[in-house]
Amino acid sequence: MTDVRAELREQFLDAFGGADFPVENQMDLVPALPDGPATKFEAGDVSLTAMELAAKLGSEQEFPYDTPEALVDDILDGLESKGMI
Repeated sequence: MTDVRAELREQFLDAFGGADFPVENQMDLVPALPDGPATKFEAGDVSLTAMELAAKLGSEQEFPYDTPEALVDDILDGLESKGMI
């Protein structure tokens, strides 16, 4: 699954990198997403929207985040811990 993780990492960094960091909550990320909450991330057999990420990983995230990399690392770790990647 490391290829899936690497592909998702790149997509997440592209999508969330444009946010105005530091971000205080999930809503601070929405303006950076090309399709808002409907923005879709796909790698291998994994397909998630930003809305699904927020719903499934809310408890895994520890806001605020100062950098896109810190946010993306937590997202990926959360997906892994839930067996989603």
